[in-house]
Amino acid sequence: MSKKVADLLWEMLVKAGVKRCYGIVGDALNPVIDALRRNGKVEFIHVRHEEYGVLAAVAEAYLTGNPVVVCGTAGPGVVHLFNGLMDARKEGAPIIAIAGDVETSVTDTSSLEELNPYKFFECASLYTARIVNPEQARAVINTAILTAVLEKGPTVIAIPGDIASADVAELSTEFTIAASPVLRPSDTDLKKLVQMIDDAKTVAIFGGEGCRDGRDEVLELARKLKAPVGYSLRGKQWLEHENPNAVGMTGLLGYGGAYNANHEAELLLMLGTDFPFSEFLPGASVKKVQIDKNPKHIGRRTPVDLGLVGDIKTTVTALLKAVSEKTDDRFLNKQLEHTNSFHNLVQHYVEKGPGIKPIRPEFLAATLSELASDDAMFFADTGTAVIWLARHIKGGRDRRLFGSFSWASMANAAPNAFGAQLAYPGRQTIALCGDGGFTMLGLGDLLTQVERRMPVVQIILNNESLDFVNIEQQEAGMVPFGVGFKNPNFAKVAEAMGAKGIRIEEPGDVREGLAEALAYKDGPVIVDVVVDPFALAMPSHAPFHTVKGFTLSFAKQVLSGRMDSVITTIKHNVKLI
Repeated sequence: MSKKVADLLWEMLVKAGVKRCYGIVGDALNPVIDALRRNGKVEFIHVRHEEYGVLAAVAEAYLTGNPVVVCGTAGPGVVHLFNGLMDARKEGAPIIAIAGDVETSVTDTSSLEELNPYKFFECASLYTARIVNPEQARAVINTAILTAVLEKGPTVIAIPGDIASADVAELSTEFTIAASPVLRPSDTDLKKLVQMIDDAKTVAIFGGEGCRDGRDEVLELARKLKAPVGYSLRGKQWLEHENPNAVGMTGLLGYGGAYNANHEAELLLMLGTDFPFSEFLPGASVKKVQIDKNPKHIGRRTPVDLGLVGDIKTTVTALLKAVSEKTDDRFLNKQLEHTNSFHNLVQHYVEKGPGIKPIRPEFLAATLSELASDDAMFFADTGTAVIWLARHIKGGRDRRLFGSFSWASMANAAPNAFGAQLAYPGRQTIALCGDGGFTMLGLGDLLTQVERRMPVVQIILNNESLDFVNIEQQEAGMVPFGVGFKNPNFAKVAEAMGAKGIRIEEPGDVREGLAEALAYKDGPVIVDVVVDPFALAMPSHAPFHTVKGFTLSFAKQVLSGRMDSVITTIKHNVKLI
């Protein structure tokens, strides 16, 4: 039997380390999926929605570092891949998308389900190709794999059905994936940086995802410089735990002394971060150095005095050998005191939580963090779930915290946790889901989890609101509108679908209910928690426009006859309960 283009595709993907393909089959994809069946070395994960499959694949690819395949058939199936591929691009996940395409005989005739993959995927894909001749197949597949793995992002291969089933010459399927190169600034630039550090009386560090492989080096640098260490949301899981210099996050999710540390230091070292909220970064009064392996990140959020290209682990290792150790720790201690003060503030609703109804989300998240295993993997929906993850879920050397942190897609937590559980069978995977996000995408593919008996714990923050949008509208000075909806009893829905359902309405039941969910291993669990819809979470430093917006919103709500909502919101957020 002659080899088909689709056979070549799967042979090369297997050699690249692909273990799973998420998607939904369809006519344009049938030859590709039939070849997957014949190959037998890649598990096909049939999902109910292609976007759910891509978001699951993103978590698997990000956590393992290995490429993962997703697929959708021509037209609508391909379109459903797009949002997840954008997430993969922003989070740096090596995803290879196989897009079904119309047959070559009708290409460019506006045929049913035809779209131009080059135009459609332009901003979501690092490399997009359309195989229209078997002779180009090996080169295209090779490029798609190497780009995804080495540049850490999504690529797309569009394959018409007739090409997928066409014979291909017996070509070698061997290829090499090179290890990541060692990348650091030149000696001249390093000397400039050393001089700037040695000249500065106080130094602060602000780190991001780029510190993933250089955590130990960054912490050693902080110790040597007596520097407080703040971090972006993506940097939290690498720089917060077991770090005596940790001062929390800045931004709207911020907590602790990170904002003050960044603004009061003489020199700020921005390490591997592309933190997008410029208003929370210091101005010209603070000298700033940014180090990143991606040159395009340097200086685009705030002007910097020195920009260096290099990976953090290698660059900081070289830096440690050259900088002088500082002895004055007064600046560090000041920021640590500020951090501890804010920590005591946010602990109010954790400590008072057992006696407050409706359930405070702070109390829920802190209890979850305490009960979860040391190697648990947490996933948060975009929205207030991310706030509670950032402030109350404690990281650890073996814990992982993940979400759509750079793209901010709704409904990511449930599929993220599903993909992580497939990659790490039996390891505790926990999704903090907004009720809006879960009903958008998670509910349908709960059936997929049930079918596979996946022990994924999904905790739904049931406040019958798009709560983060509600906060955003108030921040902008608006009367909240269009953010409310009615929910079912999610625990009963889960039981009807074959999952385990737990509903928690009383604060006294939180610990027992979460413990029961975490102990269940025979399939997915839905924990429906009725939480306080009026809970707010202000950052440790609130910009004037934010405070002004809330004040204006409250005034408008009073004038429109919603005084009860204003009073309840204030009552639930100024320690009156």
